[in-house]
Amino acid sequence: MMQISLFRQFRWISLILITVLLIVFILRLPATAEIPKNYKELEFPSLSSISLPDYERYELKNGMVVYLIEDHQLPLIKGNALIKVGSRIEPREKIGLAEITGSMMRLGGTTQHPASELNELLEQRAAKVEVSINTHSGNAAFNSLSKDIEIVFDLFSQVLKEPAFDSQQLVLTKTQLQGQIARRNDNPGDIANRELYKLVYGQDSPYARTIEHTMLNNIDLDDVISFHKQYIRPENLILGIVGDFDSKVMKQLIKNGFEDWESSTIKPEITIPQANQIKKNELFFIDQPHLNQSNVLLGHLGGKLDSPDYPALSVINGLLNGFGGRLFNNLRSDQGLAYTVYGYWNAAYDYPGVFLAGGQTSSETTTQFIESLIAEIELLRNQPINNDELAYAKESILNSFVFKFENPSQTLSRLLTYEYYGYPENFIFKYQEGIKKTTVEDIQRVAQQYLKTEDIVTLVVGSKENIYSSLSKLKKNIHNININTSPQMDN
Repeated sequence: MMQISLFRQFRWISLILITVLLIVFILRLPATAEIPKNYKELEFPSLSSISLPDYERYELKNGMVVYLIEDHQLPLIKGNALIKVGSRIEPREKIGLAEITGSMMRLGGTTQHPASELNELLEQRAAKVEVSINTHSGNAAFNSLSKDIEIVFDLFSQVLKEPAFDSQQLVLTKTQLQGQIARRNDNPGDIANRELYKLVYGQDSPYARTIEHTMLNNIDLDDVISFHKQYIRPENLILGIVGDFDSKVMKQLIKNGFEDWESSTIKPEITIPQANQIKKNELFFIDQPHLNQSNVLLGHLGGKLDSPDYPALSVINGLLNGFGGRLFNNLRSDQGLAYTVYGYWNAAYDYPGVFLAGGQTSSETTTQFIESLIAEIELLRNQPINNDELAYAKESILNSFVFKFENPSQTLSRLLTYEYYGYPENFIFKYQEGIKKTTVEDIQRVAQQYLKTEDIVTLVVGSKENIYSSLSKLKKNIHNININTSPQMDN
């Protein structure tokens, strides 16, 4: 009853809001304007053009790259440094080393300020300094009030250059990761995502491998110190700062904090691991007896963002997803098969991403859900879309561009990312033009070229007792994955 009541309230609130918006729209019409008879006749002004704000890029003599954007709307300054590092370059027998190093750089304090003192100095100023290392990059960031920037920026530079690594902090960090390992099978959606990437990339790929207890045992304090010395170095940093500052003053702070920083080790050669698809056209199952629904994921190797066909593939994402998308309309609304359903061409900057499609469905409809999902992909490959669908998908993407430029911080983040991966600064505008130029013919061409149903790997997480027998209709051998021990598969 409570749910019905809330729904009714939401419905009435929605109707009131729509009515108010229509009244405002009508009141703003010129006196001579004809009042639209329905929503399809509403006309709105075109979106204003989008441009980059003024920024400055320069390099320090030690190779560190700096971007500055002044923004005086609020008395705040934000900084972010991308670091050319990542867990994808750590040794296979020491998976977790990069993540541990990033955590300890911040949590252990600096050689000048123990952790408790560093925390107090930042808390007194409502400031923040954070460091992390993920699969593709390291990230160090700070937030500060304008009046405190001198102190906060000095602490930020110390965290990068002079972190205090100690054995007690290492034990604590490893214990936290062990807790994450113990809980990683709690969520069936997380299980499906993790294991599908292993099936596509291979479980030893740096884009799919996971931290295990044995690997944590291989990591000691010397490993952390050595990893920091090797990879956290000025020529590996791209620093961006945006906010309420004078560029001349900020340049002096950057010079004081970083210009004399030199690494004590030889710069390592960083080779970006590439990716290939390992499993193809196979069906895998993970038994979770307590579930009364299944999590289904289909996938195969995707591509990179710099592909000339990426704009058209983005339009395909728009066609498939959302409240007006084919998957929602056909699998959820018409057939009632899914609680959630989606299909995305996921691209990465410097290695192939993964095309993913899937969702949640009841145990009894799992096989039908898989068949319908593949049927929608095949339909997109074999039958041209109509012009209305194309226009809707393109407009949805193009209209969202305004939200990518809401504040200078978003622009700065994009500039840093493009520099990091070697993309042109106007990449997003080329992408925008590509969306505008996408045609019906482009959609069918890229769908046939890139959505390869013959390569799809299918993974089901659910109750074996309720689902297993019906999966035989798919006419594929079922491979069972055991997630309760070290990663392995059996027939």
